Amino acid sequence: MTSATVTAGAARTARRALRLPRVGLHAFLVATAIVWLAPVAWAVFTSFRPYADTAKYGYVSVPHTLSLVNYRNAWTQGEIPKHFLNSMIITLPAIALILLFAASVAFVVARFSFWFNVPLLIFFMAANLLPQQVIITPLYEMYLRIPLPNWLSDTGLAYDSFIGLIAINVAFQTGFCTFVLSNYMKTIPSSLGEAARVDGASVFRQFWGIILPLCRPALAALATLEFTWIYNDFLWAVVLMSSGDKRPITSSLTNLQGVFFTDNNLIAAASVLVALPTLIVFAALQRQFISGLTLGAQKG
Repeated sequence: MTSATVTAGAARTARRALRLPRVGLHAFLVATAIVWLAPVAWAVFTSFRPYADTAKYGYVSVPHTLSLVNYRNAWTQGEIPKHFLNSMIITLPAIALILLFAASVAFVVARFSFWFNVPLLIFFMAANLLPQQVIITPLYEMYLRIPLPNWLSDTGLAYDSFIGLIAINVAFQTGFCTFVLSNYMKTIPSSLGEAARVDGASVFRQFWGIILPLCRPALAALATLEFTWIYNDFLWAVVLMSSGDKRPITSSLTNLQGVFFTDNNLIAAASVLVALPTLIVFAALQRQFISGLTLGAQKG
């Protein structure tokens, strides 16, 4: 038996040994994808069926009628355009402020050495460690006592205002983004900052012109996550807002629920419409989102 034959046999044995774990991994990933996608696919399937069809044949049955009636009714009865605009008024400024504040704090923590660097980072992370439900009552009472000018709030208070919802989302999400961005900025070579200081660049110039552009993948990844979290939030809108016409798009689903009867097909259609913006944002920022996650895990 020649050495070439032995080598070929060993290679085939190694391939057979690696094949089973790889098949198991792919089987696990396929099963996980099915578990996650099955409810979504079922909701989309149900949204095209009129309620009379499912009431007669059941939800687990072959559809006899498919139409867009549920989507038309959800669009008008749920007042989705108005609530979508409310969500954008809350979500977009909140994301901009979160990323600005988080990037500023992360720049100080990651690029400068002070004795309070770690305590400062822990302070910003503390909001994420506290369950939101714990502070609902004191926060509600506090919002009833914080005055705002009339051009910021119709009621003259932080309660029942867009500013109030923006502020609470900024407060809770800035810590997480600061933690991620500080770790990301630590991967950027310190020689860039040293060269900038030699050339006479100020601290603001280093932050705005050098570090921030290099953090674009991480910022895009965080913007995608924050858009999903803030856009889908309903807890704070219920607690800190009383006017139904000011609430975000998640309240469109509650508008479609009746006291004695709820059309689940109509709710499914509204849920699909509500979820479309997050899917569009993720599709638009998919490349930056993935690169931000992978680059953030590398050591610079």
